Amino acid sequence: MPDTEKITINTSVVDLGRVDLLVEQGFYSTRTDFIRTAIRNQLETHHTEIRETIARRALVMGVLVYGQSDLEDFIEKNQQLDVRVLGLFALENDVTAEVAKKAIVSLKVFGVFKASKAVKDALADRIL
Repeated sequence: MPDTEKITINTSVVDLGRVDLLVEQGFYSTRTDFIRTAIRNQLETHHTEIRETIARRALVMGVLVYGQSDLEDFIEKNQQLDVRVLGLFALENDVTAEVAKKAIVSLKVFGVFKASKAVKDALADRIL
């Protein structure tokens, strides 16, 4: 899986011009470099709030991946998942919609949720 995700932003032409000026002056190598740096700076500014929210909401931070056998194990143990992820939550290609629906009672992802279209459709009513 890729380490990055593509995003699209809209900004004013004046702000874009200011970014381009900083790039031209050598402060940043590209517009993308500027945007990544700005995002990292804002995340660092709000580090305490993010950390406290993760603890309060019992979020998994990072990458969480389940396959069909993982979910079947939960079902076999009469357990259902209340998934809370900050980062990437992925259900492998072998996961069926039926098993996903039996195993996952609710789902909240701050970041990226990767699964087949059938699985995403099956879980649509459980996504918070």
